[in-house]
Amino acid sequence: MFLRKALLAGGSAAATAAILAAVAIGKNEEKSVRDTLTPSATSVKWDYNWDRREPKSLVNFSKINGETGEEELNAKLTKHKAKATRHIFLIRHSQYKLDGKTDIDRILTPLGREQAELTGQRLASLGWKYTHIIHSSMTRAKETTEIICKYLPGVKKTSSDLLREGAPIRPEPPVCHWKPDVEYYEDGARIEAAFRNFIHRADPKQEEDSYEIIVCHANVIRYLVCRALQLPPEAWLRMSLNNGSISYLVIRPTGNVSLRMLGDSGFMPPDKLSRT
Repeated sequence: MFLRKALLAGGSAAATAAILAAVAIGKNEEKSVRDTLTPSATSVKWDYNWDRREPKSLVNFSKINGETGEEELNAKLTKHKAKATRHIFLIRHSQYKLDGKTDIDRILTPLGREQAELTGQRLASLGWKYTHIIHSSMTRAKETTEIICKYLPGVKKTSSDLLREGAPIRPEPPVCHWKPDVEYYEDGARIEAAFRNFIHRADPKQEEDSYEIIVCHANVIRYLVCRALQLPPEAWLRMSLNNGSISYLVIRPTGNVSLRMLGDSGFMPPDKLSRT
């Protein structure tokens, strides 16, 4: 509007040129901001072989017969192709006693036990046929699992040291409480191993969709979610999870992954919520 009025008023050529230059600069700055905010195509391209289970990556093409190549290749690809969808529910353990000197002393608080009851009830109410529960070997995760299992009778459960709490990777942006690099160096490899062991598409032999539960810790869950969604793993600390909350990943046979819930605790009354 200002430019239009200036031009209609018959301003000098110099003044008009200055106004046009300012407009041009403004547009360039706007374009620069827009380009900065818009991710490039390469930065958002999905890696379908993220779990190293894409059928093409499992076939030795050098051994394909030249004469019957296409038929043989299709047979091998079909053999390695997943057919089922994995539904993975990531549960953060309930509140525990922070003042325990060792892991065995860090048992659930009375509130934590109530939270686990509510989480178990919630999982049961969803109506899925759960196939397996895997839990961290730390006391608070084991106790949370035992309470949840009261509501899911007959579901097989196993323990894993890979799921123990730790520092997965130095977060970005940095946090005020400093940790030596050795902690990330040691814990990160283990938590990455947990991701590779538990978060992947279904085995080709799996015929039906599965509904699996993993009970572990906030740091581990946040890292697994970032890795599964192919987000920068350094972003794990930008999320917050309540005790007993449910996060829900879906892994399709194609290798596509979606997050249906992150830290859901809406099934708990407000006075039962906690983060530590």
